Amino acid sequence: MTKMTAPLEVGLAVRDLPRMRAFYEVAIGLSFVSEIEVPGPKAAEVALSAGGYVVVRLQTEKGERIKLLCPDRLPDTRSEGGLILERPGSSYLTFIVDDLQALLDRMIAYGAESMTGPKAIEVRPGTWLAFVTDPEGHIVEIVQYDDLDGYRRDL
Repeated sequence: MTKMTAPLEVGLAVRDLPRMRAFYEVAIGLSFVSEIEVPGPKAAEVALSAGGYVVVRLQTEKGERIKLLCPDRLPDTRSEGGLILERPGSSYLTFIVDDLQALLDRMIAYGAESMTGPKAIEVRPGTWLAFVTDPEGHIVEIVQYDDLDGYRRDL
């Protein structure tokens, strides 16, 4: 069975990154971890956005993380399908695992539909991911890091 290598993470598609970051950091008290910009070609390949996006990672005192993801270009209208960040208010679960491909294959065998194809995608050096929808349409991200310690020094 797949081994989880880090606490569960939740990704939230946002429109106003400064406002949402203030809400989660100031109102709730989450700690800032990192901010990363992902260019358009990789963003589209991993089913997140037609253009690039920015992801801000925030962490609870227990180690769970919330990822705020804001696309470079906001869609003109609400989209019910297509790319994840074009669905205002969409969210997804992130499972960080030790064998992404085995889990992806198992999830598809149990009724998940891949949003990113049958193989993991290297979104940046050493970071592999895939997105699926579960049998009822909820979005699930699976991630594997070649260097987990580089991503989560706190574990």
